[in-house]
Amino acid sequence: MTASREPRAPRPRLRTAVSAALAVAAVGTSLTGCGTLSAAENDPITVMTLAPIDTKATNMPGMTATATAYARWVNANGGINGRELKVVTCNEGNDGVQAAGCARKAREVGAVAVVGSYTTHARTIMPALELHGIPYLGGYGLTEEEFSSPLSYPVNGGQPALVAGSGRQLAELCDEVALVRPDTIAGDELPGLFNAGLATRGEAGPAVDVPAPEDSAEYTREARTALRAAGVPEASEGAEASDAGPDTGTGPGNGGFSTIADSDGADGACVAAALGGRTGTFIDSFSRLRETSAEVTFASVLGSVEQSLVNRTGGADSMLEGSYVTSWYPASQEPVWDEMRAATTEHAFGDNRIDTADPGVQTTWVAYTVLRSVLEDMEGQEITHRTVHQALDATGPVSTGGITPDLSWQYEDLLGSPSYPRIVNSMVNFQQVRDGQLVAARQNPVDIGRTLNQITVG
Repeated sequence: MTASREPRAPRPRLRTAVSAALAVAAVGTSLTGCGTLSAAENDPITVMTLAPIDTKATNMPGMTATATAYARWVNANGGINGRELKVVTCNEGNDGVQAAGCARKAREVGAVAVVGSYTTHARTIMPALELHGIPYLGGYGLTEEEFSSPLSYPVNGGQPALVAGSGRQLAELCDEVALVRPDTIAGDELPGLFNAGLATRGEAGPAVDVPAPEDSAEYTREARTALRAAGVPEASEGAEASDAGPDTGTGPGNGGFSTIADSDGADGACVAAALGGRTGTFIDSFSRLRETSAEVTFASVLGSVEQSLVNRTGGADSMLEGSYVTSWYPASQEPVWDEMRAATTEHAFGDNRIDTADPGVQTTWVAYTVLRSVLEDMEGQEITHRTVHQALDATGPVSTGGITPDLSWQYEDLLGSPSYPRIVNSMVNFQQVRDGQLVAARQNPVDIGRTLNQITVG
């Protein structure tokens, strides 16, 4: 399918004085020698970004703030082929009713796409967008619908890739593993994904599944369950953590978490947690128990553990020092993010909602980078939700400046996974907290497409 421009019908001759007068008036409003420009060609190009804000669960205000800053940056540099990019934001509230309201609002404001967004309610949003033909570009990737809807254009492998990648990252490090994850419908899929990654190498059996409330204020019970499931007995009262297990290279001040980056085989107990914005709360409970327990390797995924959490918990002295983190994208200090940092510095006006190391912010940036490229290639064409949908289907590889592989959603580019048919980017990056910074633990990204192809959801 191509996004070629349909030929315009010939203009009818003006047969009446009234028509002639209207034509003269129209010409009078145009620039001399440039012809008449229709209102639609002058109008802003409207898109929407939605995300949960001020909820009791995970909040992603940086995504809507980044979308707004991106529009300011683009418009300050000439817009999209001379047209203003207008971003409408919507708080989906981590609520199905509010999410449906955002989808309805996208139609009402004339959005040609929903871009760079976060929701756990795609089951509500996607059917509404499909009904009106509005494409969904660059969702965060938490739900099955984002990887199955023909109107969804993911820029990363979503939560499936991160969680399977986390299992893959731990496969050679662990004898016994516990996975702490949200006790939700979306969370129910995570153990299968994690275990698929864990099974790629090493001899560890399936992880013990530890469901946890999504909005709890503390996780002592879940932390204790995870430690026991990973085979970590609590030390006797008064015992030092360093006496409870072998020396695995743990330095002072890192909360006793194991740092076995150079291990050649399975080596001990591991706890992985993927609780989104509540992972920090889990870490608080977990660290209190860890003070009297044997050593354990901790792992998570970006979005659950971020640089901001490492900073808040002590930087180089953080309890997260040595922990392993799986990410979609390169580490935040890499040069591929220079343009994003410069644009947000100049056009976000010090908005503290935007953390350029946040994977939601990064996903919004990548999604808008793709959108801009696609829209610029549509120069001279009518831009509607239908033509944008067609253009996304027909687009060749789009560069994201090295943040991801070049992206395209043509049939031959799809992963072909029965559970995640819309994935086109199955790469993940392994990172580790070292000296208080999330840095690359491996030079090159890892493709886990084969692992995802083995997974059946439902």
